[in-house]
Amino acid sequence: MCDFDALWSDVLRIFPVLGGANAVSNDPVEENVFQNVRQHLMMLGSIDTFAALVDLEIQSTIRNVLVPKFWKHIHDCLVSSKLQGWINDQALAIEALPDKNGLFTQFIDAINELHDSFQSLMQVKPRLIQLVGAETKPAGKTVKLMQEDGIKNSLRDCLLAQLPPNFSVVVGAFYWVHFKLFTKASNLALTTVDSDVFDELLCVGCNFEAEQCCCQRLTDMVNKTNMKLFEMNLIDRLTGSALTALIKLKIKEHISDTCMGIFDRSHLKQLETWLSDVIMSWLTNIFTEWKSKDSINDIEVPESVKSFKVKLTYFMYETFAQSVIGQFFSIIIDYPDSIPAIDDLKICMEKIDMRVYLTESLRSSLEARILHPGVNTMDILTGYVAAIKAIRHLDSTGVILEMVTAPIKDYLRKRNDTVRRVVTGLTEEGPTDLSEELAKGETIKECKDSGTDEFSNWENWQPDPFGIDASIMQYNSSRKMRSADIISMVVDIYGSKELFMTEYRNLMADRLLAQLDFNSEKEIRNLELLKIRFGESLLHSCEVMLKDVTDSKRINAHIHSDGDRTENQLFDISSLIVSAQFWPSFNKESLQLPEEIENEFKKYTKAYEAYKGNRTLNWRTVTGRVNIEIEIGDRTMEMVVSPILAVIIYHFQNKNEWAIEDLSSITKVPASALRRRLSFWQNHGLISETTPGIFTLLEKESEKSQYEDMSLAEADEEDLESAMASASDQREEELQVFWSYIVGMLTNLDSMPIDRIHQMLKLFASHSGGVEFTQDELKHFLQRKVREHKLIFSGGVYQLAK
Repeated sequence: MCDFDALWSDVLRIFPVLGGANAVSNDPVEENVFQNVRQHLMMLGSIDTFAALVDLEIQSTIRNVLVPKFWKHIHDCLVSSKLQGWINDQALAIEALPDKNGLFTQFIDAINELHDSFQSLMQVKPRLIQLVGAETKPAGKTVKLMQEDGIKNSLRDCLLAQLPPNFSVVVGAFYWVHFKLFTKASNLALTTVDSDVFDELLCVGCNFEAEQCCCQRLTDMVNKTNMKLFEMNLIDRLTGSALTALIKLKIKEHISDTCMGIFDRSHLKQLETWLSDVIMSWLTNIFTEWKSKDSINDIEVPESVKSFKVKLTYFMYETFAQSVIGQFFSIIIDYPDSIPAIDDLKICMEKIDMRVYLTESLRSSLEARILHPGVNTMDILTGYVAAIKAIRHLDSTGVILEMVTAPIKDYLRKRNDTVRRVVTGLTEEGPTDLSEELAKGETIKECKDSGTDEFSNWENWQPDPFGIDASIMQYNSSRKMRSADIISMVVDIYGSKELFMTEYRNLMADRLLAQLDFNSEKEIRNLELLKIRFGESLLHSCEVMLKDVTDSKRINAHIHSDGDRTENQLFDISSLIVSAQFWPSFNKESLQLPEEIENEFKKYTKAYEAYKGNRTLNWRTVTGRVNIEIEIGDRTMEMVVSPILAVIIYHFQNKNEWAIEDLSSITKVPASALRRRLSFWQNHGLISETTPGIFTLLEKESEKSQYEDMSLAEADEEDLESAMASASDQREEELQVFWSYIVGMLTNLDSMPIDRIHQMLKLFASHSGGVEFTQDELKHFLQRKVREHKLIFSGGVYQLAK
């Protein structure tokens, strides 16, 4: 009969855990104690049951004692650190911690205590093997304790099962301090400080004074802690999430600090070097620094670290690409100085598909920056041209360019002055993007040839990039415009070369009328360049206009050389004789000249008729420049003004006071327009409105007005208006040929909707070879007839006014 009390006493000496103790005694147990317990267990036939009992007690101790005790330490850390619960991002939560050094120490203490308990439990397995003997070792499938890394796996599973929500923040604080210690040398290398000042600064690693620096001691503590985590198989599962979040935070910070706003040099190689030399060296240090130097080799570095470099490199490329895309508007403005940044982004996009993100981000950026009424049209065009250049450099397929610039083209179509600004940019003095493109002398690609080029060059054909929403792109137009030059894309805003050439003709006419001493060589050069771009047929009228100017100078010289005519003339007349059918339509303004002045023009006409035989002149009296000299009181003024201003002041030399109605009647100028012209002379202190509608000549210099300091050039600019009819007015004049058709249709059919009218007129236009027009243009034309009370619009249909 065995003594169970004595047997249990021996069992507790070998396995104190069965009695509720958390540690195994370090005192050696005699071999006879093992033999006694083994002998009795074999007699009872319960060795496997006993091993299972020990295993259950180990599991219970881990689950109910060690793990809760460890997590209590972490919970106390979180409470003491006053963690902001509203911060969901791990990296931001780590950065927001007020006392990372305190958490660093508390985490080390918790790991040390857990490791001590773990080491005690690890002594159970060799004692159990010694007890039962190697030959009768219990099956590992039923007893976890006997499995390889059984206790480690049990400890890891229990820790993860009871993981607190914000545990990663504490781990992140621990490694945040470690990273700061590790990068101390590189931070010092980047900082240039005087030696005397350096001695007074705090250590960048531990924040202590230089004489009390404890970086080495803290680094040793970190290495020992990492070693203990590695021994317990916890370094991957317990710290992986926090390490990932911290490293991503450091990558973002480094990109922000070193790359933000710098576009004139490449950054990718520097970032790759930094990732390898700093981040990966730090990770390798975490897993290998606690080992002896001789035992470290590439094979012993965990595969997780090697594979992690691939993931971090991907994240670095992605973060850098997002940073560049976020600044792409500035990159567009700085082009071509920003080409290195675009090249970096191109490399990133070869590795990561960022096309959708780029297009959405850049579209929203352009809409917020330039597509609003506060930006003038010329600035929008400048941004559009710069965007074409920069995005073409990034994506040669043209797909991204088409998607990004679509809102710009839509917005520019809605601005009334777009065409005029484009033509001005093509021909104005000084270097501009459009004028430089025009000087290249390339021919605009015709749309009809695009399909042929695509099939003839089939070996280099490439499909559209994957992931692009086809519904956003206008496929029919994309193929022909992706390889087009900048001027072609600007012209494509309206899709009509004819409209641009009409506007150019208007601007050229204005310049010729306003500057009779214009630079003919520059105009001819621009004309030749435009002929290369748009073809000679569209610019034939402009050639005739330039020839008219040259011929006019020759005719003026001939007429002025006639001594008989010049003897009795009151003033010199230099005319610009235009071929009306080749010049744009003039606006409908009129002006009645005084009889004395009109007689001089008749004399010039007779001289022209004598010179040209069967030709005569029809004078446009509102257009031109007049050199006048005004003597009034003790003042003498010389200036160049428009004919209407000269006529107004001319009438005041015969009569000092005029009612605006009388002056309007004698000059044939509407009163509203006349009042605006009179304000010019009011600003110069020559005329004053003494009573409403009554204007009086001021013999003496009056009291200074707010406009008196205005330069004559500025005042003269206020009166410079286009003598040509606007493009819309000319378009309506072209549509006027269809008015008789419209009247006939509405007479026969009584009323018709606009779409039906448009279809009928298109049929007439196709048969008669007339002008083409859109339904919107027809709508504007019909609405004008409604305002003139010639049509009635009701219920969606038009009918003739009764």
